[in-house]
Amino acid sequence: MKVLLADDDAFFRLSLRKALCRWGYEVVLASDGTEAWDILQGIDPPRLVILDWMMPGMSGVDICRRIRAQMSDTYSYVILITSRNEKEDVVTALDAEADDYVAKPFDIHELRARLQSGLRIINLQSSLALKQRELFHQATHDSLTGIWNRQAILDILERETAAARAARKPLSAAVVDIDDFKRVNDTFGHVVGDAVLRETVLTMQSALRHFDRIGRYGGEEFVIVMPGVRKGQGLKMAERVRQRVEGHAFDSLPGREGVTLSIGIASDRGAGDPGLLLRSADEALYRAKTRGRNRVEPAAAPPPRERREGRRRLV
Repeated sequence: MKVLLADDDAFFRLSLRKALCRWGYEVVLASDGTEAWDILQGIDPPRLVILDWMMPGMSGVDICRRIRAQMSDTYSYVILITSRNEKEDVVTALDAEADDYVAKPFDIHELRARLQSGLRIINLQSSLALKQRELFHQATHDSLTGIWNRQAILDILERETAAARAARKPLSAAVVDIDDFKRVNDTFGHVVGDAVLRETVLTMQSALRHFDRIGRYGGEEFVIVMPGVRKGQGLKMAERVRQRVEGHAFDSLPGREGVTLSIGIASDRGAGDPGLLLRSADEALYRAKTRGRNRVEPAAAPPPRERREGRRRLV
């Protein structure tokens, strides 16, 4: 574990560094407050921080306040060290949200124990942050395919529509359906059907840009959100997805059979109506199905009154 030790007293700094190294810490030194703050703004900064109260450039209390103001997901455990030991000084340190306060001169073994307490808190915070990320992933991703779930992809579509409207940039959305997927389940069983869903998703993703978003809309239907894409480009991208899946030999199917996709795609020039965009793509998908499947259909131009409708929130 890295420790930042910031103190303008060179003798104290080097003496304490020796002790910290003996205890197994990787020590990063700073001789003033400005240098300490620069280190904390770098890549992979120390999470255990020992700050002298009074330093040139920036005080330890000011650094502590700045750390807390950032509200980072990665917690820094801050110990203030100073010769000031009046009660009001302790209050000032705690008001700055320092985790601990040690008055000089101090017992070196006491500091070691306080650092171990800080290490336990950092490890606990890391575990909680990991669990929070896991819960977020579970709440926003489809458990079978690993892509965004229905609500998450609709939220993404709404945000991207708002962003396109604000920047007056195009946006395209596609609704995708695996053709005759019921036959796959009925013929080979749901275990194979699940594997086909996962393999289809991976194949579609391989044909998309890294910043396009794909989510499971329900069953064997998916929604793809393509920022910055106009109608013509959107049709080409949707066709590339369709062809990529059509040409893929599925390892999950006996005989490495294939599946095909029907896709409906709609484009928006910044009007900012996610509900209309999705409904238009869904209607285009229906036409692709009725016209023989394994094809891409663009959305029909909406009537003038519908184009003038206000933005509706997706549900």
